[in-house]
Amino acid sequence: MIPLMLIMNSIMFKERYFSDLSIFLGASAVTFVFLAAAFMAYGLVAITLRNRLPLESQLNKRLSICITIFIFMSAVLVSIVLRLYELFGFLGYTFDESDFKQIFIALVITNIFLTFFNEGVAKFEKYKATATETEQLKKEYMKSQLIGLKSQMNPHFLFNSLNTLSSLIHEDEGEAEDFLNHMTKVYRYLLRSNDEQLVTLETELNFIKSYYFLLKARHGEGLKLYLDIPKEVQDYPIPPLTLQFIFEHALNHNTIGKEKPLNIHMYVEGEEQLIVAYNVQPKMGSVEEEHNLALENISNKFRLLCQKEVVIEDTPVVKKIVIPLILSVEMSRV
Repeated sequence: MIPLMLIMNSIMFKERYFSDLSIFLGASAVTFVFLAAAFMAYGLVAITLRNRLPLESQLNKRLSICITIFIFMSAVLVSIVLRLYELFGFLGYTFDESDFKQIFIALVITNIFLTFFNEGVAKFEKYKATATETEQLKKEYMKSQLIGLKSQMNPHFLFNSLNTLSSLIHEDEGEAEDFLNHMTKVYRYLLRSNDEQLVTLETELNFIKSYYFLLKARHGEGLKLYLDIPKEVQDYPIPPLTLQFIFEHALNHNTIGKEKPLNIHMYVEGEEQLIVAYNVQPKMGSVEEEHNLALENISNKFRLLCQKEVVIEDTPVVKKIVIPLILSVEMSRV
């Protein structure tokens, strides 16, 4: 505003502006107030248009409308200022059409420059923010891969699975074949998940069904899984192993038995929330910190992917984990 103030006053008051200190101070103060009010109005217009037309594809439309409004506002502002100066005889000023044209052109050029400059700054800030988020997301996926690798190499899970398979081979060859088939699917998915950032909810659910099949063969009626996921949301993207981490968290923190079965429910509320809920029956000696790391990793990934939070609701009876479903429009930048 200061360079523009000097230009405007030098046009209106000519050499008097720089030769007379009282004119310099008085004209500078009043003109600065007018310009401050004007630029607040310009800023309000720019913010309103950015909120109304926020998409990258709407940039040209936003700029065109913005510059057009600024040109009109500049014409009105300059006309009002010059007429008021003349009306009140401010510092002996009289209206001159050439003054209007010169000041109007200076104001329009300034506004166009600032409009493009601010858009450039905004794009650079957005680029920096996106780059930072991308780097954070990579770190979270690396953590996820590490946690997934621990699941793959978990000697207890592998030993129990092989032990169950060995028993089934002697008892029921058909059941043993099914068990081996699901075990193959589980380990194939665990290995493949390291290379994929997103899978469909349907893919993750198919994995959970195979994972549950292996655990069910061991725990029998002590473990129950209830799925109520509408077909229309199963194409939504989800980070791989999200449900497996939660499933494993439930298993590691709760006792499992025929008399007191662990009931895990997975269902959808509306079209925006996937709920995983299970009854709480705490297990003695569970490693809280390690398993909470998996839930924290899930929360961080969703926060970076779609700016939504994973909500964990704890009660003495039920634990509920609310996962936001990611819409395709939210993934357009990923």
